[in-house]
Amino acid sequence: VQLQASGGGLVQAGGSLRLSCAASGVSLDDDYAIGWFRQAPGKKREGVSCISSDAGATYYADSVKGRFTISRDGATMSLQMNSLKVEDTAVYYCAVQLYGRTCYADEYIYWGQGTLVTVSS
Repeated sequence: VQLQASGGGLVQAGGSLRLSCAASGVSLDDDYAIGWFRQAPGKKREGVSCISSDAGATYYADSVKGRFTISRDGATMSLQMNSLKVEDTAVYYCAVQLYGRTCYADEYIYWGQGTLVTVSS
């Protein structure tokens, strides 16, 4: 499984970005949990939003609820980010895990390379 993330960039606070992650070698059907994680300088990697396998649950970090939306379509997963804040600045990673259930980074084996999101004030 290979994941290729894209869509990061520089945006002003209040703006929007859409991150995409294309998977090769697998179709992101309901057997796979999908997730977006982020890591800011000096901080631990944190789960931003995930969908568990069997589409059983969708998770959003409190800090992004109401602003970010996760989705998947075939072999592509996306994260729509609206009303961006300076504190959303981080490297964003996509990840998938067969039969995954959580939004904890340690559970995910397959990772994309990361895409940088910078939100300016």
